[in-house]
Order: sequence, then structure tokens, then C-alpha cells
Amino acid sequence: MNITNLKKLLKEHNIEPNKRLGQNFLIDNNIVEKLIKNADISKDDTILEIGSGLGTLTKEIAKQAKKVITIEKDKKLIEILKEVLRDYENIEIINEDILKYKLDLKNYKIIANIPYYLTSHLIRMFLESNNPPQEMILLMQKEVAQRICTKPPRMNLLSVSVNFYANPKIISYISKNCFWPLPKVDSAIIKINNIKKPEKIDEKKFFQIVKAGFSSPRKQLANNLQNINIPREQTKKALTQCGLPHQARAQELSVDDWILLFHLIK
Repeated sequence: MNITNLKKLLKEHNIEPNKRLGQNFLIDNNIVEKLIKNADISKDDTILEIGSGLGTLTKEIAKQAKKVITIEKDKKLIEILKEVLRDYENIEIINEDILKYKLDLKNYKIIANIPYYLTSHLIRMFLESNNPPQEMILLMQKEVAQRICTKPPRMNLLSVSVNFYANPKIISYISKNCFWPLPKVDSAIIKINNIKKPEKIDEKKFFQIVKAGFSSPRKQLANNLQNINIPREQTKKALTQCGLPHQARAQELSVDDWILLFHLIK
């Protein structure tokens, strides 16, 4: 949908973009095609779309998938969606906050243009769920995508949280000029696949240690873990067994390092 048609459609329904909900509508069809191409959608796929917007991406997903369940929080956009998507029998439109929606799906994929304020919370919610998606194709803030896909020695809590469950990869960077209203930052398409639950590890206790490790990023890991009653000498010994220096900081550890460290000091 180009910007002229988009503005016309919103004006006809007396709607202004909602800044609180982070509404920046995609106006470049090339980006829509790129999202669809990288999603590898088949006629057997069930797709969960988060943030229907004006249905531009929804329509293209529906042409490829068996079923599309699209979630839109803004009640004002629902009437537009019903009008725009009326010819597609394989689309189910749900007016709900995705963070409150009780998901009852199996063998599904996620495609979404995620509002910036929701990104990290939403990704972790799905990866940590008992029924995670097969893969996720997400359009998000460029800086957040880079944080997720970073490697040692620049790891962070979000990158560990995502890489613990899956393999994230940046597919492409997207200019802010591809959206209206114009956002302040550029975006990126990120693909998260190979999603699975690690075996034989207590996730709650694991992330208790990881969060403690990142509590003061400038401090050495051995000092930070003292805050959850793990003696410095015990951490140093474990770091040596991991092949890491005593003075290592949290951002220098890969996910595999964290898992090995966890098993050594738990």
C-alpha cells in the first residue's frame, strides 16, 4: 500500500496513527515481498501475525499460507481490516493485546512488524513459552536486532536470552523512509529459527545466574555472582574450566560458555 492510499484509507475512517501503540505503517511493497520470501511459507503453514496494521502484509501472507491468525490491539483498525481482508477466507482477525492473548496454536510460524516498545518482551515471551513457534520473521528496530545478534565480547542479556533458545540472524536493514509516519530510527528484518528448549537445564536458575552476571556489566563476573551467594573463588575455578580468564566479564561469554559455567557452579 502506498502512502497516498494509506492516508486516504485512514482519513475515510477518521483515524490518526496511534503513537502510544507505536504505529508506523509499512509503505514499501519491496519490504513486504522480502518478509514473505524469507518466511518460506508453504500451503500447509499456519501463520500468527502480530500487529495487523492495515492488512498490507496480512494479505500477502494469506496468499501463501493455509491459515493466518492476525492480532491487532487497536480497535479502530479492526473495521478497516474487515473491509480490506473481506475476500480472504483463510484469515482470522482478532482484536486483542498479544501479551494477554491466550495462544492455543501448534506448529505455527510468526511474522510481525513489531512496535519498538514491545520487541524484547514479545520475543522472550514466545521463546520461553511451552509451545514456541517453529520460526519467527520480525521487522524491528535496527539497534535491537543488532543487540540480539551480537557475539562475544559484546554480548548482553537479550542476546543470551534469544540465543539460548534459537538462532537469530539479521536478513536485511530497512530505512525509516519505508514507513509512515516516519519513525526516528531505521529497522531490520530478523529471522529466528531452530527454536527449541535446551535439555537438562533449569531455565529459571540459569537466567538467575545470567541476570546476576549482567547486573554490573563493567564489573568482573566473579564479583557480580557474589550478589547471589556464589563465592568468587568458585566462579574463578569454573571460568578456568571453561577456558576463560578469571577477570572475564559477562559480555565476553557465549551462550555455550554460560551453559557450561552454569553446570559447573550450580
